[in-house]
Amino acid sequence: MKRMSLVFGFAVVTGCGELHKQTEATGSKVIGKTTQDIKKFDPDAKNQKVSDATFEYSDPFTGPLNAYGPALEKTFKPMIKHHVEAFRAIEGRYPKDYNEFMEKIIKENSIKLPVLPGSKRWVYDDKAHELKVVQDADPPKEK
Repeated sequence: MKRMSLVFGFAVVTGCGELHKQTEATGSKVIGKTTQDIKKFDPDAKNQKVSDATFEYSDPFTGPLNAYGPALEKTFKPMIKHHVEAFRAIEGRYPKDYNEFMEKIIKENSIKLPVLPGSKRWVYDDKAHELKVVQDADPPKEK
């Protein structure tokens, strides 16, 4: 059991280290960074894919690297849903639009979301009243 724990611990540390190296190499440091930059969801946007918060990996050492973004999604989407539902319970309605969501939920509660890796970004769908993550359907090619 101790051996398995050591291997798992090494995989987690190695994976996080790799994520840190990858983000520094591309000039986009994301670990530990937060943002209130949530865009309005555009269902008709071209070259956009809504994330399903899943990931695949075959290497146990780099698996945590692949899990970082989806783990953030699965952590913060329910938190925002809670705030939206609390707003609805108090006001008797959902935020009327994106601007009211940003003002009454994000800014008044001083909510800061973690910066997502790669081309992923936070968006608010004011029709479905939910936070989503989108990314470019065809991510930019590395040079």
